[in-house]
Amino acid sequence: MIFSLLVLPVRQALLFLVYKPGRNLAAAALLLAAGALPACQSRSEPSTIETPAGAQVPAADSAASVGAVTELTISPAQYQAAGITLGGFTHQNMTSDVPANGVIDVPPQSYASISAVMGGYVQQVKVLPGQFVAKGAVVAVLRHPDYLKLQQEYLQARARLQFLQQELTRQKELDAEDVGAKRRLQQAQADYQTEQATERALAGQLRLIGLVPERLRAVSLTPSVTLTSPIGGYVKAVNINPGQFVNPQDVLVEVVDRSDLHLQLKVFEKDIAQVHPGQTVLFKLANSRADQQQRANVYLVGKAFDNDAHTVTVHAHLQEEAASGLLPGQYVAARIQTDGARQRTLPEDAVIQAGDVSYVYARVQPAAEGYHFRRYKVKAGPVHYGDVPITPLDSLPDSTQVVRRGAYFLEGEYTKGQE
Repeated sequence: MIFSLLVLPVRQALLFLVYKPGRNLAAAALLLAAGALPACQSRSEPSTIETPAGAQVPAADSAASVGAVTELTISPAQYQAAGITLGGFTHQNMTSDVPANGVIDVPPQSYASISAVMGGYVQQVKVLPGQFVAKGAVVAVLRHPDYLKLQQEYLQARARLQFLQQELTRQKELDAEDVGAKRRLQQAQADYQTEQATERALAGQLRLIGLVPERLRAVSLTPSVTLTSPIGGYVKAVNINPGQFVNPQDVLVEVVDRSDLHLQLKVFEKDIAQVHPGQTVLFKLANSRADQQQRANVYLVGKAFDNDAHTVTVHAHLQEEAASGLLPGQYVAARIQTDGARQRTLPEDAVIQAGDVSYVYARVQPAAEGYHFRRYKVKAGPVHYGDVPITPLDSLPDSTQVVRRGAYFLEGEYTKGQE
């Protein structure tokens, strides 16, 4: 009877004792001891399970093992779709910059406004805006009766001058023989000098309108004159059309020589003391990307303030690679680099900001198919005008082809593989 009670649940055994009074008290004590044994075992430490030989224990953190892989490969289609751009580092002075705004400009001698010395009607227009013209090239043809009248007056003055020269020669001969009167000789000299001045003045007027007085003949009078460009360059504007009457004060054609482009910047009074000739200027055109910066050097710092804006004009010469593709009159936003150490920088889009440690991507040895990239640790500084100074924490030579655009796409592919 006692053995059968041990195999029953404790609850059923107690009920059995209740309904069966008079049983042996020793049996009840034995039942209580048997019920307490499982409870004591449940509060003890779990037993150790032995791993069979040859079985692999899973790693405690699988993400750590995946994160150790710092390289990834993408297909050519992904490379093109992401718009990835490769390039090197940019070395910049990131400690102290002076902001400035201005325009692309040319010196006064590189800009020509072509006008007519004498008013006339436009007969032909020989150029178009944007066209290159050489020095002395014809840009327009004008017609007017006054041009004929000026040529007539010159020819008449030249004929009278010849007659007065002959008369002066005769009077000198008569005076030498003591036949003629001194008064006639003096009058001949005065008339000759007066007509000579008139002839030279008319010849100068003919040269101003583009005619050559020495080649002028009575049979070659022309009612038309040509306007030529005084410099070689590109036509900026054409303000005339055939049949239009133009006055001497009208600007007919504008020509710009782009061979000597420079920056004309405006610097505020509080910053002008930090600007000196020779400093590097980083500038970009309005509405252009932050990574499209170009370079110039401060050439001249103005010595007077603009009364309206209380700024000082600073001229900077463009570096050769920066001069291509720029046009006079374009607005620019510039930074004049002053004191401070030069650092390696990348565009803001090239750096994956992640707290104390950031990341950049660079292309490594080409894969068999696609493009192969590696993830590098860097320490990033504060963003400065779209650029980030970085200090590599991994080996990263200056010749490395860094991803300047599309780094966040690669980061997405990297973390997707990690997940």
